[in-house]
Amino acid sequence: MSLDKIIVLVAGVLVSWFIYWFFLGKKDKAVSVSDEVDIIVDGGYSPEVISVPKGKITKLNFIRKDPTACLEEVVLGDFKIRRALPLNQKVVIEISPETSGEFVYTCGMGMYHGKIIVK
Repeated sequence: MSLDKIIVLVAGVLVSWFIYWFFLGKKDKAVSVSDEVDIIVDGGYSPEVISVPKGKITKLNFIRKDPTACLEEVVLGDFKIRRALPLNQKVVIEISPETSGEFVYTCGMGMYHGKIIVK
């Protein structure tokens, strides 16, 4: 095997490993929430992953700081909720999940994601 083929092979393995680590190797750090949480909408959602108790009413306070059109609304598909997020205003969404699991929330265009873990 020639040197150029060895370099391409090694580079390919390294790039594959990096892609796996970057997209699949990250572990979500969930923020535990008991009653309510402020979720800042600024180039995404912060915190991105929250953990809420099953069967208890939890308030999600979305505060949009980013003027990007994509972030003008939030969609909680599993809860059948779609709300507009006016700029620099708090929008309160109450959920009371009855089943355990992971539920995704997104922007109106589905480009930005967050996760609600119900325990």
